[in-house]
Amino acid sequence: MFSVPRAGVVALETATSGLTELEYKSLILATGARERFLPFTGWTLPNVMGAGGLQALAKSGLPVESKRVVVAGSGPLLLAVAAYLKRHGARVALIAEQADSSNVHRFASKLAANPGKLIQAIGLRTALVGVPYRMGCWPIAAHGSEKLESVTLRSGSRTWTESCDYLACGFGLVPNTELAALLGCRIGDRGVEVDEYQQTSVKGLFAAGEVTGIGGLDIALAEGEIAGFAAAGQPEEARRRFAARDSHRKFAIALETAFALREELKSLPGSDTLVCRCEDVSFAHVKEFSNWREAKLHTRCGMGPCQGRVCGSAMEFLLGWKPDSVRPPVFPAIVGTVAKSGAAGREPM
Repeated sequence: MFSVPRAGVVALETATSGLTELEYKSLILATGARERFLPFTGWTLPNVMGAGGLQALAKSGLPVESKRVVVAGSGPLLLAVAAYLKRHGARVALIAEQADSSNVHRFASKLAANPGKLIQAIGLRTALVGVPYRMGCWPIAAHGSEKLESVTLRSGSRTWTESCDYLACGFGLVPNTELAALLGCRIGDRGVEVDEYQQTSVKGLFAAGEVTGIGGLDIALAEGEIAGFAAAGQPEEARRRFAARDSHRKFAIALETAFALREELKSLPGSDTLVCRCEDVSFAHVKEFSNWREAKLHTRCGMGPCQGRVCGSAMEFLLGWKPDSVRPPVFPAIVGTVAKSGAAGREPM
């Protein structure tokens, strides 16, 4: 799904039929989330990867056995990634969690009210016995000549360097709201804004899961059921799921609070640090401007292959900028398909 040719229609590209236009009366968006990356010295070196990205590559066959790995950033995903890598033979040197120990421990204490989550957490910690888990710790620089060789970390006033073959680094998740924005949905601080039936600000459009705010699998499933029943015209069935969703939402809010990014991370990039990897734009160059649109027009920041999905969320955290428009194609598509859909000439919404 890459564009919106007209009201009530979305354009898709398939491997078999090329352009397909899908008409709808009700549409549920469940576009999920992506990892947030923050730029720091050396983050563009080969073998510096997203935490989930390294896990995905390992699942696809990337050999990690006997490789020394540092896992860093924020959130429970770090533990899941570290456990997976260790299980497949990697030597996990360290897990660096930027959140303070007080926040993490407070969050952990709330798991007692959620037996499923508690069992999952205990399982991960058991799998990671012997692996240091440092809270209030984050990477400040990656080093290497042709590829990653080591990473410098900070914890309070202390800094030190760990040798490693891979740095798996992700600072939480960011909702994929681009398609919702293209459809005209209102976007809030946490993601797509929805009512109690998961309906967005656009009638007939519903949203569920991480696109409405980061919260994990359980709340995503509850929201999906509510959205499905509401879209199918069964509000009573939808209401029966409200209590479960609201309960899971408490966990989501606790998660968001515990792993909120610390202010010190805003000083990670130096003046010459690239913040837009696609277009080789430095932090100093971007800071010459007062908002995302100006920076984009003058530096091409956010106009490369990722279309701002990496630098956009970084700039939102570092400078408080939010993208003020989305234009098709939302996802990469063959030029001929885009031309047939008429998306190429559409103005940003």
